[in-house]
Amino acid sequence: MYLRISNSCVVKKTDIIGIFDMDNTTVSRQGRDFLPEAERNGCIVYTADELPKSYVVTEYDGKMTVYLSSLSSKALINRAKSSEILI
Repeated sequence: MYLRISNSCVVKKTDIIGIFDMDNTTVSRQGRDFLPEAERNGCIVYTADELPKSYVVTEYDGKMTVYLSSLSSKALINRAKSSEILI
């Protein structure tokens, strides 16, 4: 099964580690440090030109990727819980 996280990006649901709200996770020091570190490591994928509201962390073959999405974390979580194929 796949999850559409933007108009141009889908990820395999089994690769998803977590779906995070941008505002809530950047409150703590750990949260603020995570995204800049991921960007320095080349792990960030921008999925839209709009301001990101959430991010999806995936792992495939031992490689972490962080997808920034303009969709809310609530919308993405609801899509992920759905049993239908979301492509």
